[in-house]
Amino acid sequence: MAKSIDSIEKQRLALQAEIDGRKTQAERNRLGQFATPTALAADILQYAASLLPEGEKVRFLDPAIGTGSFYSALRKVFPKKRIGEALGFEIDPLYGEPASALWANSGLTIKLADFTREEPSPSFNLVVCNPPYVRHHHLQNGDKARLQFRTQAASGIKISGLAGLYCHFLGLSHAWMTDGGIAGWLIPSEFMDVNYGRAVKRYLLDKVTLLHIHRFDPNEVQFVDALVSSAVVWFKNATPPPNHEVKFTFGGTLFEPNVTRHVPARALAHEPKWTRFPASEVRVHNCIPTLSDFFQIKRGLATGDNGYFILTEEEIAARGLPMECFTPVLPSPRYLQQDEVKPRKDGTPDIERRLFLLDTKLSEDEIRRRFPALAAYLDEGKAKGLPERYLCKHRSPWYGQENRPPAPIVCTYLGRGDAKSGRPFRFIFNDSRATVANVYLALYPTCALASELDRDPSLLRKIWIALNKLPPDMLLGEGRVYGGGLHKLEPRELSNVPATFIQDLLPQVSITKKEKQIELFTEA
Repeated sequence: MAKSIDSIEKQRLALQAEIDGRKTQAERNRLGQFATPTALAADILQYAASLLPEGEKVRFLDPAIGTGSFYSALRKVFPKKRIGEALGFEIDPLYGEPASALWANSGLTIKLADFTREEPSPSFNLVVCNPPYVRHHHLQNGDKARLQFRTQAASGIKISGLAGLYCHFLGLSHAWMTDGGIAGWLIPSEFMDVNYGRAVKRYLLDKVTLLHIHRFDPNEVQFVDALVSSAVVWFKNATPPPNHEVKFTFGGTLFEPNVTRHVPARALAHEPKWTRFPASEVRVHNCIPTLSDFFQIKRGLATGDNGYFILTEEEIAARGLPMECFTPVLPSPRYLQQDEVKPRKDGTPDIERRLFLLDTKLSEDEIRRRFPALAAYLDEGKAKGLPERYLCKHRSPWYGQENRPPAPIVCTYLGRGDAKSGRPFRFIFNDSRATVANVYLALYPTCALASELDRDPSLLRKIWIALNKLPPDMLLGEGRVYGGGLHKLEPRELSNVPATFIQDLLPQVSITKKEKQIELFTEA
């Protein structure tokens, strides 16, 4: 007697847990093996059924089938007689072999093979996949070149060398789809914002008809063992029609999202941050000023080893090190309670946790002649192998720092959308001569703003107050988000924040194009 699909699903879940238990978290992270939860797989296949023409025979493909969560859901959603073909690929025999035995005689063929090396057969009208989330640094250079070549041949897009393996799976599957076929991909939402995702977005806008992107609430992590914000991307293998609109949803489920917005595809072509949708309206680019019109935004210093290069006043005094070779640096945000840093008479921050950064361009010979204690400290760094670390190795001298002058306003780099203060990111008024490490973004006035500040220095404080009153969604919409609700702002992302509030403070300054920025930096 044939087993019911519910019975097989129970066996599959037990099998999944047993195999997962044989691998360490690090091993599964490296191979990108994160199984799709049963309820989520069912939701995805039910949605797929709503996109396929009624009564059409289903020819199903899962390029990374694992133990078969999507096939199990397929069998629950579609009558068996409607499933014309089902094929899955699995590269890891630890999952593939028992899965083949589990699904024997069920209508599913599992090939124990690397999908990225298979010759395509364009016969599948439903592709559903949770591809391996393997980051680019786990791909060998030879593999990257092979994947780029094959993906471009299959889909016409060249994927960046910084892209994860999931981008190649998506591109390679194009050659397996029938005309008019439907695809649903459960992938990290980061492709919507990062540079390496541009090629994927071009594919979705130009090569196929992008139907729907559902982004899960990052506070509701879909994979308990992977801190990644997930999205389901639906598209049809057909040329997009004129005036096409894409459905964006957020939170809840595919069928019952918390927020919905339809966005014209032509607007998406000019929008670098797709995670702005569905919460935000489509904006008209180049018509409103952004923070980049008024500030040059740089990430703070990456020292190479904060524990070595950043010392307290007490440590410097105890070692007899020369203060003239150190510059003040703000502590990390969790140690900086105030949003305004006032100076002492010497310009150093008047705060409780006072830190200083080793920052000198003196040669080692001169240091040994003038400051024996500092020379001994450098010898300690050499014993730790610091000169051979990547950042130090590419600096001259190895203990020298990049040029980061004190910034009058700095912004925290990481934040949470559910922060008790209501502010996911803090803007700090820095009236001291302290620089910042890379846990902050530094805002330096452009020429246009600097001229106005020369005439009216009080404007800077007004701008700082206004920055801290920005609606949280305005900042969160520009940044990127990770599973668990952690948000991050890169310099370019903060630069794109609309800044009409600054323009209102400067009615005499007309921003019609990006002003030339002050060249403050000579990178080491």
